[in-house]
Amino acid sequence: MLQAYNEQRFIGDCLDHLAEQGISVYLVDNESTDETVAIAERRLGRNLIGIETLPRDGHFALRSQLVRKEQLAESLEADWFIHQDTDEFRVSPDRGRSLAQSIAELDEAGFNAINFLEFVFLPTREAPDHDHPDYMRTMRSYYPVLPRFPHRLNAWKRQDGPIELSHSGGHTVRFPDLRIAPQSLYSRHYLFLSAPDVARKFGPQRYAPDEIERGWHKWRATQSPATVTLPSERDMRTYVADHLLDPSDPRKHPAQLLGQSAPPSSRRGRLRRRARRLARASQWAGGRARNASPES
Repeated sequence: MLQAYNEQRFIGDCLDHLAEQGISVYLVDNESTDETVAIAERRLGRNLIGIETLPRDGHFALRSQLVRKEQLAESLEADWFIHQDTDEFRVSPDRGRSLAQSIAELDEAGFNAINFLEFVFLPTREAPDHDHPDYMRTMRSYYPVLPRFPHRLNAWKRQDGPIELSHSGGHTVRFPDLRIAPQSLYSRHYLFLSAPDVARKFGPQRYAPDEIERGWHKWRATQSPATVTLPSERDMRTYVADHLLDPSDPRKHPAQLLGQSAPPSSRRGRLRRRARRLARASQWAGGRARNASPES
């Protein structure tokens, strides 16, 4: 299930890639004003099984998109579902194996949900502009991101009842009897193609105000071309092939190499977790002291 708004740069490549991976697609378009729908329509009858329009109401409204995908997960005919954006390219970590084959293998092993390890691809100071049709060949600097496991629990087996995506902003699916595969599949995420492209993809005017107040979109809602500092190639890894993507030592936040600090909500979360750890330690120490004998 793919959602798009003015993604003419990515939509064709994304649909073609999913076709190669053995995946069918249902597209939810948010009233695009560019060639997104026209490009997609040329794939109807291949792996694109349908297109619908979801009103945009002047903003990127993630919650309404996720609620619609929750509904589609109950009505579309499919064995498995994947919640995905057009700038993400989902792949198997195993050489010569398609995404569909890897999902089928994990299904046979008894799992009903799959996490994706995210590899963020970025322009660099040495190569800052990839806003052209050949971006996947030229933009090869990346790093892995894994704040926690699961981080992108975006594939799941069809359920008899409803599933939830909107509770987590789309990061993790939720339903009864969740059995998460221990092995993650991979996702190449092309965050933006150049510093000017940041103005198209990010910024406070793009997002629904109530979602910003809720704490969604975080650092993306504060970005502009002037605020982004591109990383150096020497701080990144170089893409060679999907099965050679390096997942070791992942970053905790996708903006760590962009000159951005963790968003306030993340800092608050760390402080809350630290307070809970200190409280548990204090309780443990107090209980030990009460139970200790005078001689101990």
